[in-house]
Amino acid sequence: MPRGKATGKATGKTPRQLLFSEALRQQKHPPTEDPLPSRTNMTDDMQGATMDRILQEISVVGRKLEGMDNAMVTLTVETRSMRLDIAGFQSQMSGLDQRVAAVETQVASWTDRDLELSHLCSKLTDLVDRSRRNNVRLLGFPEGTEGADILSYLRNILPKLTDITFDSPKGAQAGP
Repeated sequence: MPRGKATGKATGKTPRQLLFSEALRQQKHPPTEDPLPSRTNMTDDMQGATMDRILQEISVVGRKLEGMDNAMVTLTVETRSMRLDIAGFQSQMSGLDQRVAAVETQVASWTDRDLELSHLCSKLTDLVDRSRRNNVRLLGFPEGTEGADILSYLRNILPKLTDITFDSPKGAQAGP
């Protein structure tokens, strides 16, 4: 039911009528004026109470806004601090990227040199092996007995010590 239109269950009267009739019973003299406040006074009182409640709510909202404002200031300061930290990290990362690029370039250079060194070692091993195959070591002859011409010395000495004979003058030369 709408406000102000409620009725008493037993009597069917509105609350205002009930209050008025009760006030008449309590008084010996009939009232000269309405014992209930007038509608304008009641409206003014209700408006005042409503205004007080609105002002209280506005005050609560204002305090909450101040708290939120303080929180926003704190967040803003922290965000700025984080931005500075991130900028520092970015500059450090840039420096690290440059250093990593330099190291990668150096490693690539070392890899190329390692391949070249491996290739050269292989060639050196082949040359040493080939050199050993073409050399003949004669043991038991004193140093310097061959003189200036090793080939003629071998042509003279080998047939005396072994059954080897030389058919051609180039027969003693070894090589590819």
